[in-house]
Amino acid sequence: MNARSTGAVLTAGVAVVLSATAVAPAFAQPQAAEEQATVSVLHAVPGLTVDVYAGDKELLPDFAPGTLTEPLKLDAGSYDIKVFKDGEGPKGTPAIEKTVEVPAGANATLVAHLTADGKPALDAFVNDTSKVPAGKARLTVRHVAAAPAVDVRAGGTAVFQGLENPEEAKGEVAAGTVSADVVLAGTDTVAIGPAKLDLAEGSNTIVYAWGSAADKNLALKTQTITGMHTAPHAVPAGETGLAVAAAHNQGITLGALSAGALLALGASGYLLRVRRRTDAS
Repeated sequence: MNARSTGAVLTAGVAVVLSATAVAPAFAQPQAAEEQATVSVLHAVPGLTVDVYAGDKELLPDFAPGTLTEPLKLDAGSYDIKVFKDGEGPKGTPAIEKTVEVPAGANATLVAHLTADGKPALDAFVNDTSKVPAGKARLTVRHVAAAPAVDVRAGGTAVFQGLENPEEAKGEVAAGTVSADVVLAGTDTVAIGPAKLDLAEGSNTIVYAWGSAADKNLALKTQTITGMHTAPHAVPAGETGLAVAAAHNQGITLGALSAGALLALGASGYLLRVRRRTDAS
């Protein structure tokens, strides 16, 4: 049960930033909550630390592989991304300089990763925040690794089959703990896992298979979105089985950033730097 993400794929680059240009006069003031988007960023390119810039302003310094940022509230609009290999910005040539769009009201994750044949790419996935039936949790799996098609198994049973990069698949499962692994499609050859996933009622647990099969660094990264309960909340979890739902993902793009979003991202980058300096001391 495959699903092709329609998120925009960049031809080069390794990480994500939202950069500033004046898009419209309305962006001079913060937008209402319903006109904003919730955006997280995942760096899933192994072995390459990057700096993310907005114009000449550094927003995410030393952005390391496997890092998932906290969700940010950003004004909807066009965003111009500039991404540099660590230490090469802002005067050098960016690895990515791309304009994309962030729609109002979306909850999205931007993922810098490798294509199936190992080339850097950027995909944007819209996260499903619709209500989850009582006693259930939503499980979403995204293939963003330099690897062939895979099957995703829960308790040894394939629940998502033939998943290709950069596809996603999702379904509903009884809330609780499930043991999951990733195998090469149509085989029992384990590529990643097994790993125990704690699936909370009313949540969407998103699992990213990332890394490179050739370099033997395939790994899982999880993201959890909560608050999608359907009353009544306290229903027994029951059996652990997936009811596979529609797996198509609506695409999202990035581009030039409003002043309010720049402030949020700038603060995020500053806090990352301060945290690293504190840890080092």
